[in-house]
Amino acid sequence: MAEFTKNEVQTVNPNQPVTLDTTIGCNKGYVYHRNGSGIVTLRGVTNNCFARYQVTFNGNIAVPSTGTAGPIAIAIALDGEPILTSRAVVTPAAVATDPPTTANFFNVTSTAIIDVPKGCCFNVSVENVSESATPATTPAPAILVQNANMTVARIA
Repeated sequence: MAEFTKNEVQTVNPNQPVTLDTTIGCNKGYVYHRNGSGIVTLRGVTNNCFARYQVTFNGNIAVPSTGTAGPIAIAIALDGEPILTSRAVVTPAAVATDPPTTANFFNVTSTAIIDVPKGCCFNVSVENVSESATPATTPAPAILVQNANMTVARIA
């Protein structure tokens, strides 16, 4: 199992990954991560057709003080494409204070099972997939992420 974390508050723009630091790396080379990046590479090193991984993200998200209260969301993304079944949404009634306090954050958890074909690699990340209430006139909101934690476990 590999674990990646980042405890500091970070601003994540729409369709951008949450950045992570390596806490517990994979000593077999199945899971690769560059410190400070938001992308984790899963390798299909296997004698079978697929290597199966369970990817779980847990963290706290909030609307920045410069934003507007409303629904915000994260999702696990595979090669830059969000896995919609992993989408976690919260609707804060207020924006975060400046500086942010823990009272402004909501805890979210998301899990995905990912099959990597033998000999292939997939890139996994956690992205801000928040949407604008009025997409024609307002861009999607940035979010704050704190205590980000992603674990990757090889399960088959």
